[in-house]
Amino acid sequence: MPDFVDEAVLHIKAGNGGHGCASVHREKFKPLGGPDGGNGGRGGDVVLEVDPNAATLLDYQRRPHRKAGNGTPGQGGHRSGANGADLVLPVPDGTVVTEVDGEVIADLVGAGTRAIIAQGGNGGLGNAALASPKRKAPGFALKGEEGEAFDVRLEIKTIADVGLVGFPSAGKSSLIAALSAARPKIADYPFTTLIPNLGVVEAGATQYVVADVPGLIPGASQGRGLGLAFLRHVERCSTLVHVLDCATYEQGRDPISDLDAIEEELSAYGERTGIDLSDRPRIAVLNKVDVPDGRELAELVTPMLRERNLRVISVSAATHEGLRELSFAMAEQVRAARAARPAPEPTRVVLRPREIGAAPFEVVPLGDNAFRVRGDKPTRWVQQTDFANDEAVGYLADRLNRLGIEEALAKAGATEGAEVYIGAEDDAVVFDWDPTLDAEQTPLGPRGTDPRLD
Repeated sequence: MPDFVDEAVLHIKAGNGGHGCASVHREKFKPLGGPDGGNGGRGGDVVLEVDPNAATLLDYQRRPHRKAGNGTPGQGGHRSGANGADLVLPVPDGTVVTEVDGEVIADLVGAGTRAIIAQGGNGGLGNAALASPKRKAPGFALKGEEGEAFDVRLEIKTIADVGLVGFPSAGKSSLIAALSAARPKIADYPFTTLIPNLGVVEAGATQYVVADVPGLIPGASQGRGLGLAFLRHVERCSTLVHVLDCATYEQGRDPISDLDAIEEELSAYGERTGIDLSDRPRIAVLNKVDVPDGRELAELVTPMLRERNLRVISVSAATHEGLRELSFAMAEQVRAARAARPAPEPTRVVLRPREIGAAPFEVVPLGDNAFRVRGDKPTRWVQQTDFANDEAVGYLADRLNRLGIEEALAKAGATEGAEVYIGAEDDAVVFDWDPTLDAEQTPLGPRGTDPRLD
């Protein structure tokens, strides 16, 4: 079995940010050295990059769990931690990255194309960065943020100009071997081709890529045979070539019925995926005319195919009859498709800023004097807080108060002792709300303490 895998699910985790450092400069004859804790390093990103030397997703199927490097903690003396190493994963050209629910994240086409799939967490601020006129020497630092973690699906959609489609053993692999330098496995039994084969063909000044799609059978669009797994490889082809076997001895098969069956599967696949393949130019290739019965059948069905406005070419992969005509016919279609293709637009970054005037958080009543606070800022601030340090907890309370959460809880009907949940749904931090504590008027205590928590 060839080691070709064109689908894989990756469990990726970006690096965590390093924790900030809480340090005070100490030097002889300098009792008021001040805070000098450095910031933590940023976590590494998970990046996918198109590599021309990559041809399969086999490695990701074998090792689906991948993680970027973590940032290191900050240190005293204003020394920031090192950033975590990015994890760059090479993928084949034409890889589509989707979330598990099917939403497309990135479509990677072209050597060197990169996409950041998961972003590393920011490093925590050291106490030097947290110093203020009110809090001149903070006895705490912020913790680093966690990197993004989720599952993504990788799917290869072959980059080719021409796709050869047809029943198993119709001679598609033999045609690619005769037209190009590709050397696919060829044998006289169905489903010899288990992976899409690519070959580069030159016709005059035109060079193009031909893909041999593994044999299709009726019901391929619903999962029969190998068709469903490989029909996606025709999506990017600008021209489809029907390879019709004129020398088959299977009962009930002939070039016309084969053509109708394959067209039905292409149409069903388009309805299933929303990708319309009906507008792609078609060429009908009557293969194996070196066999006497095959030549007679080709001459019989040629007028019928031309009535369907198909260009018909009789060929023999064994004797190379008609191959020159076929290569130039495909080149003509490729040139027309390339000329009609719009000029590539420059790469753009899509920014989705928060709606102007939108609240940075929301308070959701849960009943029985319990409330959940949702919002990016409150959730991030909770993750950054060292709850073993009272001064850090008091700093968090000040930040939440300035954001307006205290006032919002009062308007939502919260009373003293209310349970307030902040953070991820499955890992929230629970606070007992005490509206009598005035964060702005309470004087600060010694480093690492907060009088409001005594």
